[in-house]
Amino acid sequence: MAQISENKVVTITYDLSVTDENQEKVLVESAEEDAPMVFLFGQSGLPEEFERQLSGKSTGDSFTFSLTPEQAYGEYDEQAVVEIPKNVFEIDGQIDGEMLQVGNFLPMADNQGHHMQGKVLEIGDSAVKMDFNHPLAGMVMHFDGKVAEVREATQEEMDHGHVHGEGGHHH
Repeated sequence: MAQISENKVVTITYDLSVTDENQEKVLVESAEEDAPMVFLFGQSGLPEEFERQLSGKSTGDSFTFSLTPEQAYGEYDEQAVVEIPKNVFEIDGQIDGEMLQVGNFLPMADNQGHHMQGKVLEIGDSAVKMDFNHPLAGMVMHFDGKVAEVREATQEEMDHGHVHGEGGHHH
């Protein structure tokens, strides 16, 4: 039976909870059997500790582990909350009111061309306050799940660095 290791395609189901300010676990995400998480082990972009906790497991194995902010997406960084001039969001001189709404995540690029997601916090008269922290930054994450499948990655998947087919990327 295949074990989770480098260049294996891993399919898991899980519940993800975080610890809130009252130190209680709150469910924030579930990957169920009808929509599992599928990723290429070693090239997933997921936190290293997440992959380390799954390493060596096989189809049918259960897992329960927690990740601290340091092991996952880091502490919440106040410096990642920035004001951006409102005109940056104009397209042909107009602002798309559907797109620019508090709570929306928008794809952005910094002045070096690095792509990132920003959450709209406030919309002012001349500026938009955005948060570029990962949504799970500063949180302890608790995973409780099961390995649904482990298989060898195809050469094409390894070359592309992601899973193809069901649950994966489609070109």
